[in-house]
Amino acid sequence: MDKQKAAEKLISIFGDMNIIGVVHSIAVEISKYIIIILFAVYTWHCFSVFLNSIESKEKIYRRQKSIMYSIHFICSLTLYLNSLDVKIIVYYVIQLAFLIFAGRAYPFVYKGMSKMILNNMLMLLTIGFIMIERLNQSYVIKQMIFAGAICFVGLFIPIIIEKFAYFDRLGFLYAIVGILMLALVFVIGREKYGAKNWIIIGGFAMQPSEFVKIVFVFFSAALFAKSTRFLNVVKVTIFAAAHVLILVAEKDLGAALIFYITYLFILYAASGNSLYLGAGIGAGVIASVAAYQIFTHVQTRVIAWRDPWSHIDTAGYQVAHSLFAIGTGGWFGMGLGEGTPKVIPVSESDFIFSAICEELGAFFGICLILVEISCFIMFINISLKMQRRFYKLTAFGLSIEYIFQVFLTIGGVTKFIPSTGVTLPLVSYGGSSIISTVILFSIIQGMYVINGNKDISRSISKNMVSPREEQYAKATDRKRKNNEVKRRRRA
Repeated sequence: MDKQKAAEKLISIFGDMNIIGVVHSIAVEISKYIIIILFAVYTWHCFSVFLNSIESKEKIYRRQKSIMYSIHFICSLTLYLNSLDVKIIVYYVIQLAFLIFAGRAYPFVYKGMSKMILNNMLMLLTIGFIMIERLNQSYVIKQMIFAGAICFVGLFIPIIIEKFAYFDRLGFLYAIVGILMLALVFVIGREKYGAKNWIIIGGFAMQPSEFVKIVFVFFSAALFAKSTRFLNVVKVTIFAAAHVLILVAEKDLGAALIFYITYLFILYAASGNSLYLGAGIGAGVIASVAAYQIFTHVQTRVIAWRDPWSHIDTAGYQVAHSLFAIGTGGWFGMGLGEGTPKVIPVSESDFIFSAICEELGAFFGICLILVEISCFIMFINISLKMQRRFYKLTAFGLSIEYIFQVFLTIGGVTKFIPSTGVTLPLVSYGGSSIISTVILFSIIQGMYVINGNKDISRSISKNMVSPREEQYAKATDRKRKNNEVKRRRRA
C-alpha cells in the first residue's frame, strides 16, 4: 500500500479532513529530528566508551541498546503511518525478536566479547532493515532471513576457532580454495551490472568473492605469520595476484581493489617494510591506468565520476541522481518515506547511503560513517591485543577489508571516487554481503574472546603457585644473580 492509498483509507474512515494530513506531516517531521538526535547520542557513545571505567561502559552499552530499540520503533511506526500496511507491524515484531535474541545470545556464547562491536553490528543491521523495507518489502524478507540464519551460525564460530587451533597451518590450502571458488564463476557464472561475478542457483544468487575475501585474509595471515623472508613474500604474492587477476577478468574491479589493498596492508603489517608498501601502491596506480585503457565499463564509470551532469541520461545517471538525493535531503532529511530514493538504480544496495541521506539527512549519514569508523577502531584495538601472530594479522586484515569497502561505497555515491559497485556492509541489501560481513564480525570477536581467555588462564596459573614454591623460586633467583655478580668481578 502506497501513501496515496493510505490517504484514501484515512479519508474513508474520518472523512475529508485536512487535519489528518496536518497531523501526519507534523508526526513525520518530528520523528526525523528525534531519530537524528537519538542516533547522534548513540554515535557519541561509540567514542566516549574509550574514556570511561568498566562500570560506566556497561551503562553505555545498555543505553545504546535502548536507543537502537527506540530508533527501530519510531522508524517502523513512521513507515506504518505512511502506508497503513499491516505487514510493517509484522516485520517490526520479527526484527525486534531477532535483535533481542542476538543481543542476548552473543554475550552468552562470546564470554568477554566486545559489546560495542555487537551493538554496532545490530545497529547497522537495524538501519539496513528499515531502509530496505522502505525501498522494497520483498527484499527485506530475504534480508531478515539471511541475517537471522548467519547470526545463528555465527554463535558457533568461537567454538570452531577454539577446537581447530591449526588454522594457521593451512595457508596454501586457503589460497587454492579461494582461487577455485573465484574461477567457478567462469563455468556457471552469470553477468550482472557489467561484471561476471554471480552464481545463480534456483532463486538464490551469490557472489563467491564475498566469501573468498574472508579466506583470502586467512591465507595471507597464515603464511606471513610464519615468515616474511623475500622468497616467501614472492610465493605468497604470486597466489595473491592470481586472486586479483581472476577478479579483474570477471570485471569485478571493486572486489579486486579490496583484495589488493588488504593484501598490501597485511604484508606491510607483517614485514614492517615500507618498500613493499610503496612498490604496491605504485603497481596499483599502473594497474588502474591499464584497467581504464582496457575495460569500457571502467571508462564509463570514470566519465560519470568526472562530469555526471553532462551524461545525466546515460553514464552519469546514477551518480547525478545520487547527488540530487543527498542534496535534496539536506542536513536533516525529508523524513522517512517522504523522498524519492527509488529513482536511483539499485538504491537498496550500492546506493543505499544516498537514500539514507535523502530521507534521514546528511547529519544522520555522517553519524553512520562515524559508527562504521568506530567499528574499525575497535577491530584494530582487538588486533593489537592479540598475542598469537596469526590472530593479530587476521584481525588486522579483516579490519582493512571492512573499512576499505565502506570507503569505496560511500566514496562512490558521493562522487569522491568513481563508483566501484560494492555494498555498504550490513546496511545494503545482499545475501552474500551480509553473510560475509557477519562472519567477519564473528571471527574477530571469537579470536578476541579466545585470546582473552588465554590471558586469564595465564594469570590464574601464576596466582595458583604455592607459597613454598614461590619462596624456592625467589631463593633460586637470588642465587643466580649472586653467581652472575661473582663472575663479573672475576672478569
